[in-house]
Amino acid sequence: MNQSFAPVTTVPRDVRDMDGEDRPQQRAAIYARTSTTKQQLGYSIDEQVRQCVDRCRALDWTVAFVYRDEAMSGKDTDRPMFQEMLTRAKHGQIDVVVFWKIDRFSRSIMHAVQLEKEFQEWGVALHSVTEQIDTTTPSGQFNFRNLANTAEFEREMIRQRTKMGHAARAMEGKWPNASPPLGYEATPDGRLQIVESEASIVRRIFKRYVEIKSMADVAEELNEQESGHRSWTTASLSTTLRNQLYIGRYSVGDIERKEESYRIVSDDLFDEARSIRTRFSGDESHSRTRMRDKRKTNRVERILEQYRDWIN
Repeated sequence: MNQSFAPVTTVPRDVRDMDGEDRPQQRAAIYARTSTTKQQLGYSIDEQVRQCVDRCRALDWTVAFVYRDEAMSGKDTDRPMFQEMLTRAKHGQIDVVVFWKIDRFSRSIMHAVQLEKEFQEWGVALHSVTEQIDTTTPSGQFNFRNLANTAEFEREMIRQRTKMGHAARAMEGKWPNASPPLGYEATPDGRLQIVESEASIVRRIFKRYVEIKSMADVAEELNEQESGHRSWTTASLSTTLRNQLYIGRYSVGDIERKEESYRIVSDDLFDEARSIRTRFSGDESHSRTRMRDKRKTNRVERILEQYRDWIN
């Protein structure tokens, strides 16, 4: 739990940091975190807090709050004491957050950079006891900006390498992730192979849509036939009907190629479905398909059921 500290014993006001810059007295919030309940000495919460308190004494900062998150992951900021610290920071009750090491505060340098932007808006600085991270002074802010630029450069390099990797896989007709569309499964070498049980559903979707010209009605039929194994909506049907992979046109990123082995439906069936799907686009001469009686009855029953629930 967090606890309020009485002002600690201070050293003379002319204490300076390693850069020779004057440090005004500030209200410090110490943040400590462990990932497990059995942390090695030197990484324990008590040891983290002790070193942070010592640093605050040396810099003539008043320790206003101590926040401890025990056995909490640093992967996100949804930590109880971290959130309470954020609230106090937003309300101007903290001037600087002191932590033992950056990985106790955030999951990565890039994450710390993102958090620092928020703290900067609230007028709150960051200070690490064991690293060259200190935004309480102009020189410290300059160093942190360099760190942020380096992290941004590394992120861009990772993004470029990832993009190149996807492009290389796409050139070989390989799927970029472990979740291929309905009708396919990924093989060990990364390519796709058709799953006939799912491909039959894809063909049925196209054929029924061409026949009855209503995504809502097709979705209703599928939900009744699938018996709850998959929930279909007009949105999911639209995604399926638009997917050109079903006619062997592979497109990932900037790479487009023909993969005939991926074909599930014919070009004629796909084009007919597309024509029906776009039949109202900019053309008022076509009249919309009349809602089927069964669908109309179901809709009325749902509305009546909602009304009965409301009045009761």
